[in-house]
Amino acid sequence: MTERTIDSKSVSTIVGQYDARPEMLVQILQRIVQGHGWISAEVTRQLAGELNLSRADVHGVVEYYHDFRTAPPGKHIVKICQAEACQAMGSRELTEHANGVLDEDTTLEPVYCLGNCACAPAVMVNGQTLGRVSTERFDAALAALAEIGEQGS
Repeated sequence: MTERTIDSKSVSTIVGQYDARPEMLVQILQRIVQGHGWISAEVTRQLAGELNLSRADVHGVVEYYHDFRTAPPGKHIVKICQAEACQAMGSRELTEHANGVLDEDTTLEPVYCLGNCACAPAVMVNGQTLGRVSTERFDAALAALAEIGEQGS
């Protein structure tokens, strides 16, 4: 995989939209992730400088929230709920299955509630929540992703 960088000018633009207010760090990070998918070490240093925060302060926030990735994500994002209701309905086994079938274009992330407990185990694929996901239904969702990818090529 090639090294991906985040343009410092785009980060400065986002910081400027929040008037470089350090109390807006979470919102700034959200916008960066929306636009770029991740937060690099260089962006952490840049934000610390532009917001007059320590790198440890910025890094701590990035590490605390699970949606702030520190590595570039794959083309597709799959989140499998690991909360108690989903575990009781097989999310651990589903996660093991996913680890065995996903390719490098897909990022697998654990989450601890998708708000779909009544339809456990819950999975989110590229922002779309699915309920009562068996290994067969998971594989069907992946096949649909592959089909969409082929149509887009």
